[in-house]
Amino acid sequence: MQELNQNLRTFLEIPYDQLEEMNAKAAQQAQKMPQKELEKEYRSYLEKEKKVKAVTICFSDIEGRFHMLDYDKNFLLRSAGNLTFDGSSIRGFSALQESDLRLDLDWSSFRWLPSDVFGPGKVVLFAYVLNRDRSLYPSDFRGRLREYCEKIKKEVGITGYISAEVEGFLVDGKQAEQNYSDTNKFKLISGGGYYHSLPLGRLRTFIDRAAEAQRAMGFRNEKDHPEVAPSQFELNFTYEDALKACDMIQLYKLVCRQVANNMDMTATFLPKPTTQINGSGMHLNFSLFKDGKNLFYEKNGKDGLSQMGWDVILKVLNHAPELCLILNSSVNAYRRLDPKFEAPNQIKASSIDRGSMIRIPIGDEKSTRLEIRSVAPDSNPYLVVYSILRTAMEGKKLKKDKDKRERLRFLPDNINDAIKIFKASDYISDIIGEENKTKYIEPKQFVADRSPKELGTMIKTSEIIFHHEVTNQMLWNRF
Repeated sequence: MQELNQNLRTFLEIPYDQLEEMNAKAAQQAQKMPQKELEKEYRSYLEKEKKVKAVTICFSDIEGRFHMLDYDKNFLLRSAGNLTFDGSSIRGFSALQESDLRLDLDWSSFRWLPSDVFGPGKVVLFAYVLNRDRSLYPSDFRGRLREYCEKIKKEVGITGYISAEVEGFLVDGKQAEQNYSDTNKFKLISGGGYYHSLPLGRLRTFIDRAAEAQRAMGFRNEKDHPEVAPSQFELNFTYEDALKACDMIQLYKLVCRQVANNMDMTATFLPKPTTQINGSGMHLNFSLFKDGKNLFYEKNGKDGLSQMGWDVILKVLNHAPELCLILNSSVNAYRRLDPKFEAPNQIKASSIDRGSMIRIPIGDEKSTRLEIRSVAPDSNPYLVVYSILRTAMEGKKLKKDKDKRERLRFLPDNINDAIKIFKASDYISDIIGEENKTKYIEPKQFVADRSPKELGTMIKTSEIIFHHEVTNQMLWNRF
């Protein structure tokens, strides 16, 4: 009977090589075709393709948690202009008395999905969050990022590009983060690092499967490998415009989590799930282009950077303490800023020192960029990139001491200090708004108050189970 029932299901399942071609074509169309034409084309496809059963709609909250809603295909086609959800159920979104919010589909984000990861018969779309009156919801930083990218493109012709190096750990068992209070430790599945991972070991098999799925989704992976720490991984994908790069970060983490779950493991993006070894970062390679020209490149400039590149560095360094809570948004993130493990906690830029907040990699006319190393993998990518982009364009430059006897500054080493600096900052109020500032601080303070002020040498259960990417109602009700 089970075999008979399985034969009755004829939902869409596309081979990986064909998926990669289809998603590559979709990416090209997204760059060339206006939103209305894309909507017309994909509506027509969905109406004709009988094997698509559901459309997965995605958005992110202010802390960066990824939310997904599956809409019946036919309902979506009928109701695409009137999709609503209860914003009061999303932490950091709307209050109970003003809970109804809308979803506005971004047809340029249309992707076909690998059925062994997402289930058969599904495609995905990202959405912008709107108010009841269809204006952009101010706490949707995907929408805020899109608006700002369009603004600087229109006013000064500049486009921001991002490539993210997102590190994570692979640990044994499903839902290992949610179950942390039962064990008080994570079990690493590999003792190797860069050079000691077996080709068919669990870590390498996971990396291969996740990379295959991501390539099929149009990621254009460049290299996929174990990282320095045991059980650590990193899958690199190509440069994209700022908005698309953030979408890819969210999908990257989702694919890694699901592939790991399929293998009875957990892919965790906690910055420091285990002490005494290197933590995980999300290094952002950032550059600005105008008319196809890399504005950060200058052949004879210091470290190959133009004056504009150095100006951006001085702006980001100047505002680094205020931005730290955005770049490092959890109690656990401050364990990673430990100088004994290549921690990028120094508020300076360097072409060689990996303890610097900003590294200047070797580059040419196309690849010259700034590598912002102090970003944690559990941060909200849209909020991070929005804040960095606005700082690059509008921030104030760090004033250098004329006698060159500068005191080396460091990022905050705990979330309590980061919250205080963030709270007192007029600059943060200016770029994200006072309401968003309050919304963002509240859950951060909530977790900080439930964790010891001093991190100490041992990871505390509270910093794991009340983490914004882990917590749920069951866990919150434990105290």
